[in-house]
Amino acid sequence: MSAFHPFLAPVAVALVLSQSAPADAQDPVADVRALIGGASFQRASASLGSDHDRWVREIVTLTEIPAPPFGEQARAEAFAGLMRDIGLAEVGIDAAGNVLGLRRGDGDGDDLIVVSAHLDTVFPAGVDLTVRREGDRLYAPGVGDDSTGLASLLSLARAMNAADIRTGSDILFVGTVGEEGLGDLRGVRYLFEQGPYRGRIDAFISIDGAQSGRLVDVGVGSKRYRITFRGPGGHSYGAFGIVNPAAALGRAITDFYETPVPETPKATYSVSVVGGGVSVNSIPGETWMEVDMRSADPGELAKLETRLLAVASEAATAENDARSTRDGRITVEAKPIGDRPAGSTPHTSSLVRYAEAAHAAFDQPVTFSASSTDSNVPMSLAIPALTLPRAFDGGRTHSTDEWVDVSEAPNTRLRTILLATVLAVAGAR
Repeated sequence: MSAFHPFLAPVAVALVLSQSAPADAQDPVADVRALIGGASFQRASASLGSDHDRWVREIVTLTEIPAPPFGEQARAEAFAGLMRDIGLAEVGIDAAGNVLGLRRGDGDGDDLIVVSAHLDTVFPAGVDLTVRREGDRLYAPGVGDDSTGLASLLSLARAMNAADIRTGSDILFVGTVGEEGLGDLRGVRYLFEQGPYRGRIDAFISIDGAQSGRLVDVGVGSKRYRITFRGPGGHSYGAFGIVNPAAALGRAITDFYETPVPETPKATYSVSVVGGGVSVNSIPGETWMEVDMRSADPGELAKLETRLLAVASEAATAENDARSTRDGRITVEAKPIGDRPAGSTPHTSSLVRYAEAAHAAFDQPVTFSASSTDSNVPMSLAIPALTLPRAFDGGRTHSTDEWVDVSEAPNTRLRTILLATVLAVAGAR
């Protein structure tokens, strides 16, 4: 008798009821039912359950290896070693720092799908990354985002091998760099624009986020700038009355925050970091701000960018008109520091339809949402992409008390749904 996994019960019943009608190869629901009703998938699903403790251990191991922005090398090397242990082919680290491992399919190599999670965290070097466990929760900076995604990726690959599942498409497993902050998606950009598999990728699945059933089908684009105001500077008493970059900065912030934005399509902006000056008794020679603007609509994003640049220029002019320029004038520099493309994956794509069918097979409702993830890049290139959750629950992302719930049953169920989605898209046999 083939192994039977409890999470397959609803599907097995549905399969028995539908066996009298031939499956339509173009019907994602029928395809998924046929896939997960088979003995090979049931063995793979059972393997996910027995692999749970290792999944938790790997979350801890990877979390405690520092991977600060632009410093992911140590974690990349460890992740590459884990990929080699699984037996993936062509394991290596590319020029951008991404870790790649290939699971070859039975096809001619022309069809390729990517399953990805990101290596980097938002936390700088020196932050204590020690994982603390309380019941079924793990606490540590970056423990969820995206160490759990990396561990889930490894778990899927092991389950495929344990059941000797074959696919028509090759599957490229990737740990990317530069997903967070000023990394500006540099890893996934390189994968699609310069990497050895460019031009071959047919679909992209990112494992990120912590909410069962949340599917990111819209990539929120962003524009980021560092706006710097410069002036002559001087003594706060002796040079009083000359132009002040701080005044220009303050005017720019105030005026920019008068910018109206629509609720639909949603557009946002934030003056997130400010700085400048050298002492309390000096008129600063330089002040600056870093600004984040976001929207899933490229048009709205372009409007915000135009508005920011105009406001900065107008603030410099206003300050030069308001105070003395005898020692020099205020100048402004607007330097782009981030540009994430917007995009979306249509619900008519096979990727979305298979993901929906896999979730429905396990009675998991889905919610489509917009976010900024590695999937932005393929979406912007019209390559089907989705971001699927790494864990069934988690919270406090990007904080030092971040947590992820590692309860066995719901997380094994979630990874089983992930496995069904990946294998359906890859043409499992």
